[in-house]
Amino acid sequence: MSAAQRQADTRPLEIDVVVESSLWEAQPQAERIVQDAIAAAAEAVSETSGELAVMLTDDEAIRILNRDWRGLDKPTNVLSFPAADAGTDDATPVHLGDIAIAYETMAREAGEEDKPFAHHLSHLAIHGFLHLVGYDHEDDDEADAMETTEVTILARLGIPDPYRARDMAAGR
Repeated sequence: MSAAQRQADTRPLEIDVVVESSLWEAQPQAERIVQDAIAAAAEAVSETSGELAVMLTDDEAIRILNRDWRGLDKPTNVLSFPAADAGTDDATPVHLGDIAIAYETMAREAGEEDKPFAHHLSHLAIHGFLHLVGYDHEDDDEADAMETTEVTILARLGIPDPYRARDMAAGR
């Protein structure tokens, strides 16, 4: 491994959180929660380095993103946009991609599932990050691997398994 590769491998993860909706003012710790959750996820998956942006937005903005990028004209809780594999010089951090989280959908889900807002936000930030680094849930095996990784990372943050109620209801 070259000196430049070692330097790139030790570069910290840069997380830029951009608050695009005033709704997030009701949760002044949101930026810190997102940064802590993603940092824990990066450490859990081989100490990922690079940079990413997280946009804390609202249902209308995420609906437009969902429509334009996925063909689904409805809001969702989180969207991830992994960066294309682009070459970079050793001085520039690798851009992993972008994540968008919608306030209203996320808050509604937390309430419906009787979860603390911070716990659900952490979960969605981790979920979005894992998509950026190659995880997916297109089939059952991928979904199981991704959920297991999410649960492990959340446990490190002291957050209970978000899938437990669902699994118990399904008799698992």
